[in-house]
Amino acid sequence: MKRVTLPASSKDLRDLQAGEPVLLSGTVYTARDAAHKRMIELLEQRKELPIPMKDAAIYYVGPTPAPKGRPIGSAGPTTSSRMDAYTPALLDQGLTVMIGKGRRSAEVKEAIVTHGAVYFVACGGAGALLAHHIKKAEPVAFEDLLAEAIVRLTLEDFPCFVGVDSFGDDVYDQDQ
Repeated sequence: MKRVTLPASSKDLRDLQAGEPVLLSGTVYTARDAAHKRMIELLEQRKELPIPMKDAAIYYVGPTPAPKGRPIGSAGPTTSSRMDAYTPALLDQGLTVMIGKGRRSAEVKEAIVTHGAVYFVACGGAGALLAHHIKKAEPVAFEDLLAEAIVRLTLEDFPCFVGVDSFGDDVYDQDQ
């Protein structure tokens, strides 16, 4: 199984293929619908984003509160298509990795290819298990959004697979 260290450049991601299992380690930011909307509003206002986008990774997740002794609660992926309206603009800013579940739109897949990015798919329904691969969680921005705030996570061997590779190949389009 391949290992990917985050943040990752498009060059680091070039050899990954749709359907390939990977283990992710390093820094990722959480962001769901509300946080994406705010980031786009900041871009439209020509203001700085609250997180660095160059080679950044975003995990579409709204984690539950952390139980005692853990950095985070259950942290399963959110349906990625809800972020599709915002994703091309963030890819334009340097985003290279997205983690979620489900299909992406044709527009997002085109933007993935343009920017040499990769979309990883995590197992839906396994949030408690995935949380064990999150070693640290620090709020970064939009804390008023509660579970939808942006949080910097440190991952260690986070299991997922390549959903859409940097060439636009999509695991959901492969023969069963």
